[in-house]
Amino acid sequence: MSAGATEAPDGTTAKARLQAIGDVARAPLRAAAALGVTDGVLVLPQAALIAVCLQRVFVDHALPASLLPLLAALLATLLLRAGLGWASRRLADRAVESIRVDLRARIARGLVARGPVWVRSQQSGALAERMGAHVDALEGYFGGFVPLRAEVVGVPLAILIAVFFVDRTVGLVLLLTMPLVPVFMMLVGLGAQAASQRQLQALTRMGGHFADRLRGLGLIRLYGRGDTELQGIRAAAEELRVRSLRVLRIAFLSSAVLEFFASLSVAMIALYLGLSYLGMLDLRATPLTLGMGVFCLLLAPEFYAPLRRLATHYHDRASALAAMDEIAAVLEDDAPVITDGGGGKLAPSASLVSARGIAMRHPAATRDVLHDVTLDLHRDQHVALTGASGDGKSTLLEALAGWLPAHAGIVQRASGLRIGYAPQRPFLFAGTLRDNLRMAKPDAPDAELERAADAAQVMRFAARLPQGLDTVIGERGFGLSGGEARRVALARVFLRDPDLLLLDEPTAFLDPDTEAAVLQAIRQFARGRGVLMATHSVAAQAAMDQVWQVRDGRLHGNGGTP
Repeated sequence: MSAGATEAPDGTTAKARLQAIGDVARAPLRAAAALGVTDGVLVLPQAALIAVCLQRVFVDHALPASLLPLLAALLATLLLRAGLGWASRRLADRAVESIRVDLRARIARGLVARGPVWVRSQQSGALAERMGAHVDALEGYFGGFVPLRAEVVGVPLAILIAVFFVDRTVGLVLLLTMPLVPVFMMLVGLGAQAASQRQLQALTRMGGHFADRLRGLGLIRLYGRGDTELQGIRAAAEELRVRSLRVLRIAFLSSAVLEFFASLSVAMIALYLGLSYLGMLDLRATPLTLGMGVFCLLLAPEFYAPLRRLATHYHDRASALAAMDEIAAVLEDDAPVITDGGGGKLAPSASLVSARGIAMRHPAATRDVLHDVTLDLHRDQHVALTGASGDGKSTLLEALAGWLPAHAGIVQRASGLRIGYAPQRPFLFAGTLRDNLRMAKPDAPDAELERAADAAQVMRFAARLPQGLDTVIGERGFGLSGGEARRVALARVFLRDPDLLLLDEPTAFLDPDTEAAVLQAIRQFARGRGVLMATHSVAAQAAMDQVWQVRDGRLHGNGGTP
């Protein structure tokens, strides 16, 4: 398959994806292309006016005053071309910005569609590179290459017709040399996309590597691995430098060869005109005037001008195709449809969530961590989930929350069910505690937010902070203990007002008094709601009405299977 037609796993080519992405800005892109063609065609009256002026001055010896209308028309043409070029550029820039915003939104929706399990298996730095540098790599394609395609066809064709009308020999030279340019550009394009793709992959690796090391900088310094990690960053940067220079080398080679052919053809036209004026070459039925020669000579470089500009953006096309191959891996259109496994339909029931014969397996695992799990959770059913570490308690909670699809079996949730899930390692964003709580309910009034924080015992430690809930914390809860971060996650659940609470070790790392207060708040909040709490705490187990145990990959209740 030729360069630019790389096929995605779903059969869609990168070129087709680029066209689909450009649909969001099709109108401004077409307008930019039309203005560019108009601007290019106006070079014909511009060259004609210059040629007429020179003919009248040097051959006809006209008075300067008689040239004023011609000079005024020439000035108007130049101003009109400048305005058309400016408008075309503005429209192209506006189209590029629309495409960037839309594509980044589609990538974000694709990440959401894949779910947290898939996202957690990727390097966050690499995902950020796809949404950042990879999207930016499309700018040259949509802002330069796409509008120029129409200009490359329309402008040379108009110039060729005009030149053939004036002098067939000059037209023949242009016609014969023109095919050499696209042929060579196509040959160069065979290697340009592969080089661009390797460069983007190196950029992704370096971005992911650097972002991961930046987040773990404290641990790196603690273990004295700073020098080693710096060497790794230097190696990644060196690889990126080499890849980037290879892309630039191909781009410069393409431009240099195009300039060579364009210069060669212009020189041939100039030589033909010079020999004709000297009387050493006579291929015309009528004499060649000065104006006609100047007109042809002025149009010769303009004939290749669109091709020159296209050549400068041709490597942008290769970069865009390479970037599209990387971006396609996270687009929403390619996101897997996450289902709850196979099996028949469940009979209608009053359960908040039901599971029938489900088996759970993490993406990288070779065997099921849970198998043949069947359960029903109802309102006012409060269950403690126990078991040894690694037996699958968190996995089961993630399956019921919809974070992890079942490998087999079926999970059914009640229509309109609101689930509140507090994971074992809650993610807290850099910002204030109040901002982190509002993730659950952005429009929550301050009074409601503070009630949820107080119920989850967040206010117990927030009162000791310099600015209370407005205290700024670092990414991943830097500045808070593990128990405090869990309480913030629990407050989010309370603020969400769910029908079902799925809690993963909510009282871990808490002292007995704080644990008792948190458990009491959970029991009060859970009235009329279902609760499934994974825990090792004896006090937490005693606070629930039932205890289920995960053992040997199966779920066991008090005296039997739940």
